[in-house]
Amino acid sequence: MKQTALVLPLLMWLGATGHTQKSPPQLLIRAAHCLAVKNFLPSIPTRNRSLGYFLDEKSYPQEKVIYVVNYVRPDKSNGWVFVVFLTEHDGQKLFNIQNNARFVLSKDEPIGVSFVDPPLGGTWTQQHIAMAIKRIETRARFTIDDKDLLAAVPSTTCESYTEHLRSQF
Repeated sequence: MKQTALVLPLLMWLGATGHTQKSPPQLLIRAAHCLAVKNFLPSIPTRNRSLGYFLDEKSYPQEKVIYVVNYVRPDKSNGWVFVVFLTEHDGQKLFNIQNNARFVLSKDEPIGVSFVDPPLGGTWTQQHIAMAIKRIETRARFTIDDKDLLAAVPSTTCESYTEHLRSQF
């Protein structure tokens, strides 16, 4: 009986720590905020989004690029990927959304990613986005409520390639 009394609290504590989620990093929150306010995030039946990200500081010379994945399903088999360039000026962080695509993980593809709606650009762009998705797949996933994404984020400016297209017409 004493062993049961000791084991039960331990099991409850282990179960609770197994399900706790770290707070989402500010970089992800800011990038996802820009995706939300610029209407890039697809509508979903729940209010919580499952997001992952990867910061790439090597692929583009002197540029920082954040790849953000919004998973559709808990098994991480498909979703949307967004390419957001990050710059800083006078203490303001500028998040510039430059590409997006819808994907499915696929064992039939050499990189393991198939694009349902491909990104803009050619083979190099698709390969880099696919490799970013594969990296994100191995990292932590974060759940963020939609209402939290729409809240104002100080020192953050959001832009997208679609704004520049609209202004040309």
